[in-house]
Amino acid sequence: MPFVTTLTLQSGDRDVLERVVRDIKHRAERKGVELRGPHAESPVDRSVPQAKRLDASGQSFRHWAYTVYERRMEIVGHDDFARDVAGQAFPDGIHLDVDIERISAPGSR
Repeated sequence: MPFVTTLTLQSGDRDVLERVVRDIKHRAERKGVELRGPHAESPVDRSVPQAKRLDASGQSFRHWAYTVYERRMEIVGHDDFARDVAGQAFPDGIHLDVDIERISAPGSR
């Protein structure tokens, strides 16, 4: 039964994220790997409060605002390729989530 490995990559740096995604896609094409995506999710704007002191009751700086970009890809089968991609070192600022789903043929258990 084949496995589908879903890679979700997130970063605040869109250019670095696009470069990493392009590299994975190029490697998959060279090796003949079935790759679905990349699928772009809508960017998410985040805001984080910053206190001037360690106690939260004091004054604070302006909130730190940033945007998170996300790309999702599915690798069908090709477990070795999926393992290599999931285990590679990514640039700072790239966050990777990996989900593995076992796909069964209709009528099988």
